[in-house]
Amino acid sequence: MIIAVDFDGTIVDHEYPLIGKPKLFAFETLKALQEKGHQLILWTYRSGNELKQAVEYCRRNGIEFYAVNKNYPEEVYDDSMSRKIMADVYIDDRNVGGFLGWSEIWKILNTDLYTDDPKKQMENIPQSNSSLWEKINKVFKI
Repeated sequence: MIIAVDFDGTIVDHEYPLIGKPKLFAFETLKALQEKGHQLILWTYRSGNELKQAVEYCRRNGIEFYAVNKNYPEEVYDDSMSRKIMADVYIDDRNVGGFLGWSEIWKILNTDLYTDDPKKQMENIPQSNSSLWEKINKVFKI
């Protein structure tokens, strides 16, 4: 699946042109989505130096995007094309109803993994991401 992800207000708190604090579970969820084989595209209003800073911030936090403000890495943008990114899913804080939070996004994108049993659900979270496990255990005290 191709997933277009906004930066300000979605991956980090909205403090543009500065970079805000990371949203709870943002990087853990993005890493887990990549581990499952999804292609992530950074789809943001940022450009120039602010865009470079955002991409580098994500890289330092373990996320390398398939493309940035493009459909694919080699795409060259010009005025004859739409800037809208082609994706299966768009994750943005400006959704109708607002930003759901990364734990809800994970559940929506992985409905096949969930049952009514919380312990069974824990078995379905990628175990390679120990920091995610630690945070979930603290939040849900499982």
